[in-house]
Amino acid sequence: MTVDKKKQNILFVHNYYQIPGGEDTVVVNEMKMLEKHGHKVFLYSRNNADLKQMSKLQKLSLTVTTVFNPRTYRDIKKLIKEEDIEVVHVHNTLNLVSPAVYYAARSMKVPVVQTIHNFRLLCPGATFYRDGHICEDCLKHGLQCAVKHNCYRGSKIQTLACVINTVFHRMTGIYGKINYICLTEFNKNKILELKQIKPERVFVKPNFVESKNKCISKKDRKNQFVFAGRLDKLKGIDFLFEAWKRMGVHAPKLIVCGTGPMEDWCKSFIRENDVNIEMRGFVPNADILKIIANSQALVLPTQWYEGFPMSIVEAYTVGTPVLCSDVGNCATVVENGVTGYKFPLNSVDEIVSIVVKMQELSLNYDKIYKIYQDKYSAEVNYQMLNEIYYFVERNGFVPRFSAKKNENKEENK
Repeated sequence: MTVDKKKQNILFVHNYYQIPGGEDTVVVNEMKMLEKHGHKVFLYSRNNADLKQMSKLQKLSLTVTTVFNPRTYRDIKKLIKEEDIEVVHVHNTLNLVSPAVYYAARSMKVPVVQTIHNFRLLCPGATFYRDGHICEDCLKHGLQCAVKHNCYRGSKIQTLACVINTVFHRMTGIYGKINYICLTEFNKNKILELKQIKPERVFVKPNFVESKNKCISKKDRKNQFVFAGRLDKLKGIDFLFEAWKRMGVHAPKLIVCGTGPMEDWCKSFIRENDVNIEMRGFVPNADILKIIANSQALVLPTQWYEGFPMSIVEAYTVGTPVLCSDVGNCATVVENGVTGYKFPLNSVDEIVSIVVKMQELSLNYDKIYKIYQDKYSAEVNYQMLNEIYYFVERNGFVPRFSAKKNENKEENK
């Protein structure tokens, strides 16, 4: 269904981390997309970089304001009233915004949509990963497991603060009174394990990517594969390098774009094993896309569930297939035998087998690009987001500030 109703006034709420990340890009992209389609979009933001300038007393007060920040509560209520906000769309609340935004919007009878970028509502560490393996102990045995293992920043005190925050808001029932956008069906299934959240309040809408490059035919591509991401055990870079070592002189070139804690290890591995791997270091995104467009496939041997692997969708924009671990969100986004191939977690032999197979098989690159257009393009994404806004506004609260607004609602029935 395509929704083409009046354009709502939308308030985006986002707490920036000290280190910029993918969530920040999503916020910018979605705001621009909505403005392009005629919505009035406002941004309420805080930045955790401000923590560095705080006094000791202010930092001490974070134990309270991280749970509920009175400033956020006042600011959000004021913005909703002054700008006639109809939907509040939250991306991140940690640490300075706090979940106070949910209570403020509900007090003004405005529906809230929360995009789920990670697993923090279920796992204080946000990743379902610890000590080199996937971990769901907090789901199975309770959040005290996170405190036991110091899952948030390796700190027992900070982990305890996260747990108290989550437990408090579970007890108030607020998580069951707002709406959610999950980026994949896998994410949706995970969040529904928090029983107070109802399926009818959870929507699936992936992130989107603009297509800026053309598809290159298989015969015109180089005999190379590419890894683009953080050089970290979490990303499975050691399994990937071992696979290239096992292929020996018959291995195609592997181009590695990225930096990270295992960078020195990677360089040493190449020197010691004389493998056909080329380290490029940091590469701008536009240049990475050109490399991906000329490669046989993008390889992602990830060891965790991932949030939403944007690199996969970026590969689709140039018709490039993806080889990935059969786990979490990567496994959800990659269609086996259609947009790429999946291999069992931690199986070096299967990585080798699929890379060899890729050089023999011919996936339909045009079909991969068509899947991008149908699922991950900006226009399709706007229709999905607009439908979600319309649904939650009609089935949640009715904003009370504008007589004209209420008249429009009656006309649209």
